[in-house]
Amino acid sequence: MASEEEVPTMNTSDYDRQKELKLFDVTKAGVKGLVDQGVTKIPRIFITPSDGLVTRPFSDDVHLGTPVIDLNGIDIDVNRRNLVVEKIRNASEAWGFFQLLNHGIPLSVMDDMIEAVRGFNEQPNEVKAQYYTREMNKKVVFNSNFDLYEAPATNWRDTFHAVMAPDYLDPEELPVTCRKIFPEYSKLVKELGTRLLELISEGLGLNPNHLKDMDCAEGLSIAGHYYPACPEPELTLGAGKHSDNVFITVLLQDQIGGLQFLHENQWVNVLPIHGSLVINIGDFLQASLS
Repeated sequence: MASEEEVPTMNTSDYDRQKELKLFDVTKAGVKGLVDQGVTKIPRIFITPSDGLVTRPFSDDVHLGTPVIDLNGIDIDVNRRNLVVEKIRNASEAWGFFQLLNHGIPLSVMDDMIEAVRGFNEQPNEVKAQYYTREMNKKVVFNSNFDLYEAPATNWRDTFHAVMAPDYLDPEELPVTCRKIFPEYSKLVKELGTRLLELISEGLGLNPNHLKDMDCAEGLSIAGHYYPACPEPELTLGAGKHSDNVFITVLLQDQIGGLQFLHENQWVNVLPIHGSLVINIGDFLQASLS
């Protein structure tokens, strides 16, 4: 978060934010387009205002780590499964986040997904612009900041979004870079999501199919975020503070890191573990666990 000292004093009397947003939007080039132009100062729409909230650890001696859960052996060892069920329940209720190991999605598939998103965003703009739209009811969407015209500050990122389920998405509707790997990854994530819903149901003392029978495993979408190098990273964010309403979010995390979540008024860094997935329990499901 940019601090008050880092945000320069600005004259707001002649600043038309909506006009600047529109000028940025009509390029259909996103943040990557600005980087390609060689900008050395970020446009004002990207400067993140300080909200004055103190969310750093209470003590420099406090070191919090995201819960890490290993699914290995849960299908052959009842005691192991019960232990994992309890760990998932505790992590979901108390943290809302945990990292998952031995989740069943091959590392090669995860790497191919990251490369597909990177490959799409690093294509010439005339190729990406074909998918650029603010019509969020479309199944395939590319844009920068879905809430561009409503958010108080614009995030330094571009996003490619595809709705993969419950309705079938013809792979031909996807960009070439994503056409093969998106369906493969979606199938594996759907299987993992169903498995997690079973374990969570068990943790709640319910039939393993309880959440699945409520259609919690029906919808699936992929949002591939791309964060170009920023000339003034101290003034902006790749993703501002927010909460997610979706039931379960499976996050692919590159080995660079940068993801944080708020736990007991402290920002916790999610350190990358090679081959792991970050699971975010959405607001709706966490509310039912609490």
